[in-house]
Amino acid sequence: MPPVLHPTSPSSSSSTASPRLLHSSSSEWNAVVQRNIKSSLLLLLVLSTLFVFSVLYSSRSFVAATTAEEVLIQSPLVGDPDVSGRLVPGEEDGDEPIVPGENSVAAEQSSPADISLPSANSSSAPTAHTPSTTERTGDQSVFGVQVEERCDMSLGKWVREPKGPVYTNLTCPTLPDFKNCQKYGKDPGHLFWRWQPDGCDLPRFSPERFLDVVRGKRLAFIGDSLARNQMDSLLCLLSQAETPTDVSRDAFDKFRTWHFPAHNFTLMVMWTEFYAHAVPVLDAEGKPTASFDIHLDRLNANWTSRLPGLDYAVISGSNWFFRVNYLWEDGRRVGCVNCREADLTDFGIAYAVRRAVRAALEAIARCQDCKGNLVTFLRTYTPDHFEHGSWFSGGYCNRTRPLDEGEINLQSIGWELRRVQSEEVARAREATGSERFGVLDVTKAMMLRADGHPGGHYDKRWVRNASDCLHWCLPGPVDMWNDMLLQRLAEITPPPPLVR
Repeated sequence: MPPVLHPTSPSSSSSTASPRLLHSSSSEWNAVVQRNIKSSLLLLLVLSTLFVFSVLYSSRSFVAATTAEEVLIQSPLVGDPDVSGRLVPGEEDGDEPIVPGENSVAAEQSSPADISLPSANSSSAPTAHTPSTTERTGDQSVFGVQVEERCDMSLGKWVREPKGPVYTNLTCPTLPDFKNCQKYGKDPGHLFWRWQPDGCDLPRFSPERFLDVVRGKRLAFIGDSLARNQMDSLLCLLSQAETPTDVSRDAFDKFRTWHFPAHNFTLMVMWTEFYAHAVPVLDAEGKPTASFDIHLDRLNANWTSRLPGLDYAVISGSNWFFRVNYLWEDGRRVGCVNCREADLTDFGIAYAVRRAVRAALEAIARCQDCKGNLVTFLRTYTPDHFEHGSWFSGGYCNRTRPLDEGEINLQSIGWELRRVQSEEVARAREATGSERFGVLDVTKAMMLRADGHPGGHYDKRWVRNASDCLHWCLPGPVDMWNDMLLQRLAEITPPPPLVR
């Protein structure tokens, strides 16, 4: 409140003045006081008005920020309006039509070693493998396996990066030709951006630092062709410091192993569409269709049998669940996803993803032959950016810069899948009492990067008249996933011993 203006004491000479002069002075003084009071009231009114507007503006900003945060974390969304347009047999976004060997469906065949899991109604929780390392108290938990997130890298924005990527399409000796977008004419503008988290920094990838952190370790990416996309990105990044040796691959190139001999680091990729055991649904002529029978109570041994010996596992996937799939349990069909059949319950994509992710995390937690300090990260869902069609129906993704936040579809099922995946990781941590499960939350960052896909910029000898708006160019936005991975690995790696 502004100070009240008090009159100064009248001079001594005024006391001898005539009554008329006294009356005149008193009138003038009253006028001055009234003017001061009016000025003070006016000033007070102005300041009060400014204060009210300030409070209203701050409240609106706070509510907007809170609402955006709640959308990112909690949004219980039910569907993506664009899903129905992608559910054409053979054209779904779960596979990669321009990759040799991935065009034909290599089903996860049943095996005596398949892992049986509790049913959805089972209350059993995964038990933690007894750690072989020394327990610590406080924030350090188990030495070398604390997956504490010191920086929330999931929220942020893409900012200009004049330096460009760590590697180019000419400096990566392992770059797959069908991800070499610059070779086939893609505008290079998508290369000059970096992800800037809110409130902290995500350091530029250092190949030397990554190799030092994983020296003597084994890391595997477990999932579909997007898991392969991340492995190819990491190979390109690390090859700037050391050229890897191609150790082995299977007949379909879905299980691949690389080795960095100078650092004794092994990098692997393991293919699985659903984590669970799944077989293609056959048509009337006995030929495989684009649909699958997914056995939610049984995991396939193709990837679970390869878990022993790993130090780090990065699991991912969800895109194959957008197909018309059928859910099985206890040897019988119990429902479907996207089937729209009157005699079957459609449980929805999010339900199927939750069950599959939970089963995968439980299998890792129960793995008796795995290392006690095996650290597992789940990379969250990343969307496609098809516009006006799909793979073979005229869809395209010709943006030349990241989307603005206002262009993100807040009703996309991607937010719900992200929430489901994060909740299942939290559940695994709580059930096992272990901090060795973490999240690589890339969903928002990749929703903004409609400019980072190959589109039609690939070698047309593999397939014609297709557009790839699901996978990512190399180099490209996908490299950020490995920036985030390095940051997490560096946080859980014990510092080198002090030299005395």
